[in-house]
Amino acid sequence: MTRRPTSSALARVFAPSGTLRASINLGNPVLAHRDPASGAPAGVSVDLAREFGQRLGVPVEPVAFERAALSAEAVRAERADIGFFAVDPARGEGLRFTAPYVLIEGGYLVPERSPISENGQVDQEGTRISVGAGSAYDLFLTREIRRAGIIRLEGAPRALAALRAGEVEVAAGIRRLLEEEAAKAEGVRVLPGRFMVIRQAMGIPAGRGDQAQEVLASFVEEMKAGGFVADALERHGVEGAIVAPAG
Repeated sequence: MTRRPTSSALARVFAPSGTLRASINLGNPVLAHRDPASGAPAGVSVDLAREFGQRLGVPVEPVAFERAALSAEAVRAERADIGFFAVDPARGEGLRFTAPYVLIEGGYLVPERSPISENGQVDQEGTRISVGAGSAYDLFLTREIRRAGIIRLEGAPRALAALRAGEVEVAAGIRRLLEEEAAKAEGVRVLPGRFMVIRQAMGIPAGRGDQAQEVLASFVEEMKAGGFVADALERHGVEGAIVAPAG
């Protein structure tokens, strides 16, 4: 019979420094942002990190990044102990993922007068798609786009600005973020439907081992089944994301 590790043993595995360093991607406003009053990271992913730290009995230190690729690299290099990422084959090396806890739609933004009316028309010769470099959308489009060009820029705001400036024909990103951009000012519209579904999961450095991955995976399933994730989405006013089904 395999013994379950004690909480102190788990704390040493997950937080060898005595503090659980949580890599937080501020480039995904659905799950993380800076608190307007304190400037500290806040959001669904921060809530999950703090709850997990409480289970381990250790303090939590959010380590904020503006881009998903930088957030993932911090965990891969063990400069952070846990992270919150979109599951993608191109990101798997050096990381271990749980099942997703949230699903987010990815969409396209185009100029109001664009002849493009549906997602299937985007991948055409002469079409340029702006996207945040290293994001889940970038990784997906790199695999799937055959004819259009991909313009990788420093974060989602820059990708959206490129569309407004006429530097590209399409911008790809979180559907909710695109809808907010379209509501700011006339001149752009969101294509109907979605071109991908982003599966947001928790992850750890691969070197932490199978047992640590299993413990984190069980935590995620408990947070989904018990309503913690749903409550966090509601508490932070998140729209355009749903709790993922059981893993």
